[in-house]
Amino acid sequence: MADYNRYPVSKHRSCWIHVVGYLRASRKKITKQEAQRLRSLKLTAPCFLDNIPCRARSKRRVMRKKSTSKLKNKLDSGSFECYLETLWSRLPADKRDLFTRLDCQWFAWYRKASYREKVLSWVKRKEIFSTKYVLVPIVCWGHWSLLIFCHFGESLQSKTRTPCMLLLDSLQMSDPLRLEADIRRFMFDIYKAEGRPENKQMIYQVPLLVPKVPQQRNGKECGNFVLYFINLFVKSAPENFNIDNYPYFMKNDWFNAEAVERFCERLHALACNFH
Repeated sequence: MADYNRYPVSKHRSCWIHVVGYLRASRKKITKQEAQRLRSLKLTAPCFLDNIPCRARSKRRVMRKKSTSKLKNKLDSGSFECYLETLWSRLPADKRDLFTRLDCQWFAWYRKASYREKVLSWVKRKEIFSTKYVLVPIVCWGHWSLLIFCHFGESLQSKTRTPCMLLLDSLQMSDPLRLEADIRRFMFDIYKAEGRPENKQMIYQVPLLVPKVPQQRNGKECGNFVLYFINLFVKSAPENFNIDNYPYFMKNDWFNAEAVERFCERLHALACNFH
């Protein structure tokens, strides 16, 4: 029962720690058989409090310390989606209207043949050809990056609204283009599932651009950087992306590490209140 004292019992509802708290408060004696059943509760009624953002205590100093330590861990897909949902709700509505976003696990699932058709059906419901930009957070081999589809609803010959893809990676030493074959197959299958008229040769000629964006300082920051990429790109993306003006603002001096840290602390504080 080492986890019992980690949080106040009032924070727990319908999990094994809540039961332990009740028994201790009532000083009720239990039999060996009851103790065995209580231990089994850790499997049948687990505690998920550590896995979700929780409302922190009211002291600002404690909040800041908790926020910082939380965001020093590499984000899993559940935490990433939680923070992205919080971020998305705070972005300007007129900017959000230019974007569609896909779930962060869809690309990884697409790479598995058994999930491929299902993922393509989910993407089709998103109607990505009716929006200017599509955000595709990617997590592969434990590393996060951000794929952005630009102007997929436009003609592939357009000069003013250039259909292209951007791949933003905060760890370019890991060779972001190792995903290119999967990305192009994903793009082709999306076009095919939509019944688009473009042929395979044309689709495979859509540019995949990898701008030299600021780089992470350790092995845990990649998810945080992707969230910050999304935050800045949504706010700054031109209404009509023209490849002649690439890389726009996406350069190695786009922002610094301190800006990412401040953003993550604010985002975590918002998530604590949002959920």
